[in-house]
Amino acid sequence: SDVSKEEREFTKEVLFKAATDAFKKDNTKGFLEGLLTPSEQLMLGRRIWIARLLIAGESQAQIGKKLKVGPNTIWKVEKWLQGQLPDYEKILQMSEDEQLHKKRRRAAKDNPYGLTALKLKYPMHFLLFPWPKI
Repeated sequence: SDVSKEEREFTKEVLFKAATDAFKKDNTKGFLEGLLTPSEQLMLGRRIWIARLLIAGESQAQIGKKLKVGPNTIWKVEKWLQGQLPDYEKILQMSEDEQLHKKRRRAAKDNPYGLTALKLKYPMHFLLFPWPKI
């Protein structure tokens, strides 16, 4: 409450700029681990997990039981999804797509001579015949 509105806005911009730069350099994990305490990481991670479960259609009661969180926390995340970040579902989908891509890369490392590895290495060769679906 001692911080002026201008200072708050400037501080948020500094944070967002640093996070964006870390994301562009593929160092988001290191950035967040260095910036946040383990308990802050846990709190933010659980809120994202709650958001994903809400988007997947799980009820507040199911989420509360599964994650052992109170209804107020779930309610706040739901309001956050509806109001402040209406496109959050797209962001989470991108995140899941990135995870799938990482899994495919790992599979290609396990079998570097398989079709998955070839498609990842030479994607243009599979334009006309997109099999295998990876």
